[in-house]
Amino acid sequence: MSRVSDAAVLVAGVDSSTQSCKVVVRDAASGAVVRSGRAAHPDGTEVHPDAWWEALLAAVADAGGLDDVAAISVAAQQHGMVVLDAAGDVIRPALLWNDTRSAGAAADLIAELGAAELARRTGSVPVASFTATKLRWLRDAEPENAGRVAAVALPHDWLSWRLRGSRDLAELTTDRSDASGTGYWSPSDEAWDRGLLVAALGRGAADDEVVLPRVLGPGESAGVTAQLPGIPAGLVVGPGAGDNAGAALGLGAREGDVVVSLGTSGTVFAVTEQVVTDETGTVAGFADASGAFLPLVATLNAARVLDATARLLGVDHDELGRLALAAAPGSGGLVLQPWFEGERTPNLPDATASLFGLTLAGTTRENLARAAIEGMLCGLAEGLDAVLAQGVDVRRILLVGGAAQSTAVATIAAQVFGRPVIVPTPGEYVAAGAAAQAAWALTGVRPEWTVPAEATYDEPAEPIIREQYAAHR
Repeated sequence: MSRVSDAAVLVAGVDSSTQSCKVVVRDAASGAVVRSGRAAHPDGTEVHPDAWWEALLAAVADAGGLDDVAAISVAAQQHGMVVLDAAGDVIRPALLWNDTRSAGAAADLIAELGAAELARRTGSVPVASFTATKLRWLRDAEPENAGRVAAVALPHDWLSWRLRGSRDLAELTTDRSDASGTGYWSPSDEAWDRGLLVAALGRGAADDEVVLPRVLGPGESAGVTAQLPGIPAGLVVGPGAGDNAGAALGLGAREGDVVVSLGTSGTVFAVTEQVVTDETGTVAGFADASGAFLPLVATLNAARVLDATARLLGVDHDELGRLALAAAPGSGGLVLQPWFEGERTPNLPDATASLFGLTLAGTTRENLARAAIEGMLCGLAEGLDAVLAQGVDVRRILLVGGAAQSTAVATIAAQVFGRPVIVPTPGEYVAAGAAAQAAWALTGVRPEWTVPAEATYDEPAEPIIREQYAAHR
């Protein structure tokens, strides 16, 4: 926590993630963190949005309130389906990005429209994470609820709308980064594709039939907060963002930067000035929160792979890292394919994890610990390959997320990626990006906040790691 002058202008950034809500209050000029708070979200792959609102209020209170804050913006988990009726009420709990029940719906949309056509129109080929697939699932599984849908929003849209105290569906707003993850928005045209909305939901060709949020530009204000319990009136509300776009903004990522994020899920994304279109569906051609684009590969299995392995070995994460570094690259032939709860990339929603290469000599605690880290990172390295294959240039690799703080993970990441890896100083970068949006909406200028590096890991590449993983792919 930093001290700022009494005259400092403060802004707040919200990260409403899968697991929790974080609120960070920063100095709008310097980006210095003044205070922060957090509150937990319920477990599960479907959650009623009211739980996000209650957590936001609790996190605001934990951060000391917003009475001295001038602006706020919300970044949140991407893709989640929030469906509203004509009165503005939530029709059913939101399906989250990690709910895979719409995998069949994704396959149906691809079969009907074609992967190439979907990639051309939206920059991406949908998987179960995307909002469009969840709407198709709703159409088929809950037709009565589908018939009541008067508006479709994303998690950050709904929270920003609630902050403004609105019940008017016409006042829903979103931003281009989150819109690009729906499966019915065109990053090339910067517009909703209502034909794809109809293909997903079965209706919604006209604006007055199904409302879609107005897409705000970078730094554009959604309005101001209403006087609500725990929320003062008159705060400028920024446009909000999807979580990965928020992180890119919080890190100050520019063209040539590749970010590898190790959270509940794993992501590899780059900032580029060109729209990326991948007909294979491996790379999602998302937009970012700055006006550029954010080609992205996501895996469902990241830090939880390490959690599971640490539990199996009966150790904490520090000891897991010590064990891993005591093993040689390649883990004595052990290869963990870490698809514990299905996988998004590759698109295998029903897959399970597998451990290959077990021998009497190679089956040690050290090798198993290292195989867990290598397996998690090899999946992301394949994602990096796919992003680079789209013509994206890489200037530096930034490794972020809780698991990035492990010396073992960062060391092995450099060996797997074959490039130096920079680990920025730990921080809530999604919330930082939202705070940067708040400052941008308040002042009209994108802030230039410094993000210091914690460490750089420059290890020689160890080809055996990826060669073994590929052999069992």
